[in-house]
Amino acid sequence: MHEQSAPPLPHSPASGGESAYAQAATPSALILGGAHGALVIARSLARRGIPADIVANHALPLFSRRIRHRFSWDESRQGPGPDALPQLLALARRKSLAGAVLFAGGDTEVRFIAENHAALASVFRLTTPPWEALQHLFDKRLMHRHAAAIGIDVPLAWEPHDRDELEAMPLRFPVVLKPTVRTVENAFTLAKAWRADDRAALLARWDEAAALVGADAIMLQELIPGDGAAQYSYAAVFDRGRPVADLVARRRRQYPVEFGYTSTFVETADCAEVEEAGRRLLASLDYTGIAEVEFKHDPRDGRYKLLDVNARIWTWAGLGAAAGVDFPYALWRVARSEPVAPLRPTRAVAWIHTSRDLVAAAHEMLRGRLATAAWLRSLLRPLTFAAFALDDPLPGLVELPLALWRAVIHRLPIVLAEFWHKVVRTKPAPLTPGRDSRCSLSRLRRRMSCGRAD
Repeated sequence: MHEQSAPPLPHSPASGGESAYAQAATPSALILGGAHGALVIARSLARRGIPADIVANHALPLFSRRIRHRFSWDESRQGPGPDALPQLLALARRKSLAGAVLFAGGDTEVRFIAENHAALASVFRLTTPPWEALQHLFDKRLMHRHAAAIGIDVPLAWEPHDRDELEAMPLRFPVVLKPTVRTVENAFTLAKAWRADDRAALLARWDEAAALVGADAIMLQELIPGDGAAQYSYAAVFDRGRPVADLVARRRRQYPVEFGYTSTFVETADCAEVEEAGRRLLASLDYTGIAEVEFKHDPRDGRYKLLDVNARIWTWAGLGAAAGVDFPYALWRVARSEPVAPLRPTRAVAWIHTSRDLVAAAHEMLRGRLATAAWLRSLLRPLTFAAFALDDPLPGLVELPLALWRAVIHRLPIVLAEFWHKVVRTKPAPLTPGRDSRCSLSRLRRRMSCGRAD
């Protein structure tokens, strides 16, 4: 782990201190990972005079004037590696970060904090529950079973152990394949779900997914009809099974359109069924922390069915503060055992990821499912933006070129590696999730030139 040079923006100088623990009473925050969510946290706290540092390899937060110090993991990794715990504890001593509130910005960081809860809690104030509590939300199989057991509607699901069992399993198509956890980036986890319309497509997709994440990390679900407009979220901060800040939001548009790996337009909404189910799920676990509980309205029976839970900050979390529900600050106060007056939305607002929403809206218009006038009307309501803020404009200005750069150096190799193994080689070799998911263009070229996988 090493400190990154900051962009040429004004930011607070480092605090002094005689030891790592001399700063324990000084309010500060340390964010692990994330991009847009990390921006939401840093901006929320900085507007209240609370400095925020970050450990991440994503470039977007580096351009924020709201980040005080910037550190990165080893360049060969996108998140915490095997030595992350001693590195982080050493960082706390070296930079006098003891007592800082520790926020998770991504799924890998959530699991890292949860699995090292006791050691990290001895130095930091945590916003993530321990693994024994978190695993019921982190693993989709456990989440699905628990939700069904407490009477929350869920899609039909299957958990085949191997290909033979899958081949003989009676199914009604279409179905979707989903990774049970998302801690590495590859074609399967980035897509979040793969659709299969018949048995042959299902078996082919199963083989691809198993090569990427392993057969024991795949589950099947029925496909609920509808696009992103049928998806709702219950977003909340909980303290010992009780909501202290919450709202319901609707995902109007997403990209890609069918199985969006990111929302592009989200608005506050009123939906008592989603609110009740989300509260019941988190309360049943005596949950403490932040969470987004995703549901999809099933037009076949009118029920809202649980899809997923994000037990960390999410991309559109900035919608909360615009609506009067500042999730990061509420979580900050919970972590510091400070009282939080219950927060509820005070006005209807919307959130937009501008560049991606242009693509999503254009796609919907070409399919005849969105009128230009309706899209323009959606932009007339009070808006908050994914990366741009008047008091912190640079992330919004550099976001598009950064996204294009990441697509070239990070996601394109994943696509090319998948193409190489599926099309060029006659007998595809399984991709190793840990290394192939983060391969560089130069490594990929070396592998192609020598005709073998790492």
